[in-house]
Amino acid sequence: MRTRLAALLAVAVVGLAGCGGDSEDAGAPQASASGSGVTGDVTVFAAASLTEPFTQIGKDFEAANPGTKLTFNFAGSSQLATQINEGAPADLFAAASPATMKTVTDAGNGDGTPVTFVKNQLVIAVPKGNPNGVTGLADFTKPGVKVALCAEQVPCGAAAKKALDAAGVKLTPVTLEQDVKAALSKVKLGEVDAALVYRTDAKASASDVDGVEFPESAGAINDYPMVVLKNAPNKTAAQAFATYVQSDLGKAVLTAAGFQAP
Repeated sequence: MRTRLAALLAVAVVGLAGCGGDSEDAGAPQASASGSGVTGDVTVFAAASLTEPFTQIGKDFEAANPGTKLTFNFAGSSQLATQINEGAPADLFAAASPATMKTVTDAGNGDGTPVTFVKNQLVIAVPKGNPNGVTGLADFTKPGVKVALCAEQVPCGAAAKKALDAAGVKLTPVTLEQDVKAALSKVKLGEVDAALVYRTDAKASASDVDGVEFPESAGAINDYPMVVLKNAPNKTAAQAFATYVQSDLGKAVLTAAGFQAP
């Protein structure tokens, strides 16, 4: 009897152990391919001035989260806001000014409160070597000096107007561009002698242009807010990307590009 009882107990213990193992496997969270549960496509609408750092941060984010794919639409913030409000599919919006962001949130297209993640400041972009000797905004009115600005509805244009008003400088630019990259390209192509652009854009094109600092820019600094969008197809991954942008890794890329802390 003792031998039979011992055998029965042994069978019972083995059976319980097997059940316990199955239960643990069923209840434990399963690791995803990304290691963080973040997968899928993420479409980010971002101000043109974020092109270089966001492209790098996007690559870093994809490497940290296998199974994700970032697609960027870089353009003037006002243009992007219009596209979003007209129903363009996107997960996250990063604008170059709170005023532009407000047009999206006022239309009910933001999911939550926008977060300011960096600031940016204007400089005067001139051809390498500064052949016209431009040292400040007053030099824009010198005979023969051709200037490119962003259109006023674009954040870089609104900041430029504020700086020019503060300096008391009145001028008629030879061109008004829809984003800061377009204004900068006019200098790089030799079509103008100077343009008001963000410090970050001048730094990204340091091989082609010089950036001239001017005091009035301190009163025309732009905050950059971002928000996950209400109708985002992939809100979870969009929020993960926004968090990554604000992480130490994201901040390092943005700082290296010349952006300032919020």
